[in-house]
Amino acid sequence: MPAARNIAFLASDTALSRDAQAELVARYGSFPPEEADVIVALGGDGFMLQTLHATQHLDVPVYGMNRGTVGFLMNAYQEEGLIGRLEAAEEAVINPLRMSATTTAGEVVEMLAINEVSLLRAGPQAAKLRITVDGRVRMEELVCDGALVCTPAGSTAYNYSAHGPILPIDADVLAVTAVAAFRPRRWRGALLPKTALVRFDVVEPDKRPVMADADSRSVANVAAVEIRSEPSVAHRLLFDPGHGLEERLIREQFQ
Repeated sequence: MPAARNIAFLASDTALSRDAQAELVARYGSFPPEEADVIVALGGDGFMLQTLHATQHLDVPVYGMNRGTVGFLMNAYQEEGLIGRLEAAEEAVINPLRMSATTTAGEVVEMLAINEVSLLRAGPQAAKLRITVDGRVRMEELVCDGALVCTPAGSTAYNYSAHGPILPIDADVLAVTAVAAFRPRRWRGALLPKTALVRFDVVEPDKRPVMADADSRSVANVAAVEIRSEPSVAHRLLFDPGHGLEERLIREQFQ
């Protein structure tokens, strides 16, 4: 990226992140995100998602440094040489998903999700979901603990834990993955074009309540959820050379 003269340092609420923020501000100074050339997020993947959502109205790239646990979306933490790292960083541009959830009370809630939108059973009984893609019913009934739609950037998160595929970062596809499918028991999910509109209808929502979740922000008692990629929103992530999302996605498959 071009010269990083103005840096905004944002930190999660942990002591480790706050201490790192204080050290970096003392060394490099800090600007408000609205005046910055680049935002440096200090925390874990969850805080990176929060930062991207909070700053999506700004055309400012975000460079994460790991002060959390996994740090898939983060770079290694190091105080020295930050300006050079920022100027040499590689940029990845990702589009989020847009979720439109209709509750059993008729309320419509819209949210964006960078990793995935998931539907999860909210009671003791398995959920029953009908899956429609671009207006055509593709599965009349999926009995499961839940299901999700993920982006390539989110394919190593909850999707991977649910045995979904890891997607190349530049793939124009979305993954649909079941969570603990009971029937059809051997359904392995689906890969869909990035332009697809995926709809889940909850069968028997009163008897089998379901919640919808977009990057850990939840909507209770949903009756139907529509999910599609949102090309009008672009998140700019920065990574050290040779450690970008493409390399991380490949490396993850050989661990």
